[in-house]
Order: sequence, then structure tokens, then C-alpha cells
Amino acid sequence: MKKYTYTESKDTRSGFGAGLLEAGRQNENVVALCADLIGSLKMNDFIKEFPERFFQIGIAEANMMGIAAGLTIGGKIPFTGTFANFSTGRVYDQIRQSIAYSDKNVKICASHAGLTLGEDGATHQILEDIGLMKMLPGMTVINPCDFNQTKAATLALVNHEGPVYLRFGRPVVPNFTPADQEFEIGKAIMLNEGTDVTIIATGHLVWEAIQAGEELEKLGINAEIINIHTIKPLDEEAVLKSITKTGCVVTAEEHNRLGGLGDSVAQLLATKKPTPQEYVAVNDSFGESGTPAQLMEKYGLNAASIVAAARKVITRK
Repeated sequence: MKKYTYTESKDTRSGFGAGLLEAGRQNENVVALCADLIGSLKMNDFIKEFPERFFQIGIAEANMMGIAAGLTIGGKIPFTGTFANFSTGRVYDQIRQSIAYSDKNVKICASHAGLTLGEDGATHQILEDIGLMKMLPGMTVINPCDFNQTKAATLALVNHEGPVYLRFGRPVVPNFTPADQEFEIGKAIMLNEGTDVTIIATGHLVWEAIQAGEELEKLGINAEIINIHTIKPLDEEAVLKSITKTGCVVTAEEHNRLGGLGDSVAQLLATKKPTPQEYVAVNDSFGESGTPAQLMEKYGLNAASIVAAARKVITRK
């Protein structure tokens, strides 16, 4: 098992803030819009350096999406910022009609996704956003795993033409990917080559998958671990190549098991190569109030659950 270490834990939303600032420096057409959550989205540094390229829309998320779509007509590259719940469920009609259907070059940047929003509870912990967004034709869906990868993903969006949903989170998590990485949209990252089981993880579950791999190694199980940061388009070649070798797969995500990464992988396998699969995801329920650690434990979104799923799926080969 390849060893991964980190020197600090950082929140992925700060990775977005750092990436947005650098994107603004690289391209004068980058503009930012926010729905009254500047601090939560870490947009302060961008605003300080480029005040004329920032638009505070207030608590009017639907209006923000419409304005962002309009800005693209003049050649601007708008990055919208608010919580994932408000970035998707609250404004789905506006995104569908004004952005996706119209193929506008809007970057929908969504913080505080999943259970790890924590104490704000179920009303804010959206677990359906990946499903909502990946169903929209032409929408790219990205869910990076740490600060460095979120920063790199944000920068990659500048040169990507078309609507994108970029999902990130609130808590501090291990920052273990390279600071100088090149982020390639739609390209999976092999973290550890193995032969017994494939573990495909996204977002905050990537580090848990690495921890699970170390525990499985102690049990004599050699896990192949893949970081799927781009859920749509899915790197089908990487998935099929891996499961052809291992013969079984575990998918891990901080999302409802319906509509997320696991569903995308299952659809691929059903049509190309039927393979035993186990899910590590929220089992068709809403969240609740609690600390991120408590919630990840209760809902089974951790290394121990990945280990259990891997051991189970191996018996189904």
C-alpha cells in the first residue's frame, strides 16, 4: 500500500477561495458573484484585489444564476458562490433553463455540501446535489478531495468552456495531494494499484479510502484506490480497467446512494461489465444536526465502513 502523508488539514472551501483569486489574476474576464455568504465562500481576497469584478447579489440565489448567465454573453467567466443546498435545489429551474439548456459558461461553485456541514442540520445538508446536477445535459460535475485539489480544480475551470458544478465543503480535512498538481477534468487519479478490490472514492471520502486501504493491507487484502474527482464526465476507461483486474468494487461518497457517484459507476458496469458492487453512502435519508465527525460515523461514511464493504464485496466475486 502506497503511503500518503500530510502536514496540515485545511478546508476545501479555502482551496476554492485561493483558486478564485489566482484565476482572477490569470484572466481579466473572471468575475465572481455571491449570495450574501462572502466569508463562508472565502471570497474576501478576490474582492479585495478585484472589487470591480465582484457582485454581491444578496439572498437572491435565483437572481444570481440569471445574472451569471447574462454576464457570459459579454464574454465574462462568472463564478457563483453560495451553499450547495442553495446552489442547486433552490435554483434548479434557473440553472436548467438559463445555464444548462442555454449552454452558458457559468461556474456554479458550491460550499458546505454533504453531512459535514455539521450542526446546521438536515435543511442545509444537501445530499442530492450531485444527482441533480449530473442529470442536466452538458453539465460537468466536479467534487475534489482536499485544499490543493480544490484550488487546482477552480483554476482548471477558467479554460473549460461550458457550465460546471464545483462541489466542496466546510470542515478541515487532510491536505495530501500535490500543491503543484495539474487538474485534468474527467481524468481519474490512481492512488494505489491493487488486485483484490477496487475502491472508487470522491470528495472527503478519498482520504477515508486511503485509510481503509491501509487497514485492508493488514488483513492481507490488496486494494486498488481511485480518486474520482470528476463525476461527470466519468472516467469510464479507468473504472473498467480497474474492475477487470480486481473483479469487484466499492464506491464511497458523501452523498445519497441514489443519484451519486455509485449510481454512475453502477450504470457503467450494468451496460459494459456487470460486477459486484457495494456502496458507502447515505442510505436514502436526510441528515441531522451534529458535528461532522459524529455524522460521518453515524451514517457510515468512514474508513471502517469502507473496510467492511470491501470485505463483503470480495465474497461476492
